[in-house]
Amino acid sequence: LGIQCVESGGPEPGVGCAGRGVITAIDLMENNGAYTEDLDFVFFDVLGDVVCGGFAMPIRDGKAQEVYIVASGEMMAIYA
Repeated sequence: LGIQCVESGGPEPGVGCAGRGVITAIDLMENNGAYTEDLDFVFFDVLGDVVCGGFAMPIRDGKAQEVYIVASGEMMAIYA
């Protein structure tokens, strides 16, 4: 079973749009052949607050066939 793992970050707080980091990371992975035909799953862990359109890119551009929202009843989840 082959596993590919990539972790990306965004700009420093207050410097730029974190959603832009999502777009840049996906573009970089596509340009380097990360999305292959034999790939079964791709997981995205993105912020829950959608302050710009970048966080919705995996859904908007048809990269996601299914979306699962994982939530918590803990108060700290409000700040995640």
